[in-house]
Amino acid sequence: MLTTINFRANRITACPGNLSFFARLMRANALLRQRAALRRLDDAALDDIGLSRTEALREAQRPIWDAPESWIK
Repeated sequence: MLTTINFRANRITACPGNLSFFARLMRANALLRQRAALRRLDDAALDDIGLSRTEALREAQRPIWDAPESWIK
C-alpha cells in the first residue's frame, strides 16, 4: 500500500465546491486511512521518510477538516 501525505500543506476549511458529497466523503475516508497508516509506522520507516515520531503524530492527530492544500487543486 502506498501512502502519500503532504506535510507542508496549509490549513484549509473546505473542499472545492464542485465535488459531490460522495467525492468529499471518499477523500475524507482516504485521509483518515493515510493518517492511521502514518500513526502505525515504526521509527525506522519514519526515519526513511525524514520524519520524527513527534511530526508523524502531529500530522496523524490533525482533524479531518484540516486536509492538505493539494486536495483543493
